[in-house]
Amino acid sequence: MNRVAAIGGAELLLLWRNRLALFNALILPPAFGLLVGPQLAEAGLDAAGGAALAAAMIGFILAVVVYYNLVSAYVARREELSLKRLRAGTANAAEILAGTASPAVTIALAQSLLTITVVAVTLDLPLPANPLLLAAGLCGGVAMFVVLAAASAIVTRTVEAAQITTMPMLIACFLGAGSFFPLDALPGPVQDVFALLPLAPVIDLITMGWTGTAPLADAVRPLLLLAAWLAAGVLITRQWFRWEPRR
Repeated sequence: MNRVAAIGGAELLLLWRNRLALFNALILPPAFGLLVGPQLAEAGLDAAGGAALAAAMIGFILAVVVYYNLVSAYVARREELSLKRLRAGTANAAEILAGTASPAVTIALAQSLLTITVVAVTLDLPLPANPLLLAAGLCGGVAMFVVLAAASAIVTRTVEAAQITTMPMLIACFLGAGSFFPLDALPGPVQDVFALLPLAPVIDLITMGWTGTAPLADAVRPLLLLAAWLAAGVLITRQWFRWEPRR
């Protein structure tokens, strides 16, 4: 833990110096909420609608603050040879990746909890009916996007290229979450495909955990799907993650 904290402290300082990454982490998600939230609040959302709104906003936070920023961070540290130097020391691979991710994870969790509070107060919603299920969706989503960011860094040669290599995953996330349009309007087979995309189980678990209207048995599928994405990211990262620039 000391090594993770030390790496995380150094990464936090680098994040503070990177104005674009700092904007993406601290300003962009709240700005999205301020833009969309009041309009939806005026629509008179019920508890289910409010939970879905909070889940969608949290999904946006995880995709931008954790996934996108971390792909850029991993690639930048690799190209600067920072990862290679750390790998030659006493820290193991998991500690290096976790330490690099810790600032983004901390910011994302804080913003997610703030989002839950603001949405609950603004829409006068009840407290989450199943906090453990909500926490499983949130924490599982954070862990999944950390390893998916490490996996995406494998195919990202430069920090600038991260804008391109992250685009398919970001589009897949927002499609699966129904952020662009309601999934109910799509044909059944298309809905089934979109429901397999990474952010879909996170949204489902957060919504189920808040409303508590679905039986717990319904949470098994999104939990397994989230675990599958997490496992896939871990396997890819362990097998092909690069600790130094390509020659």
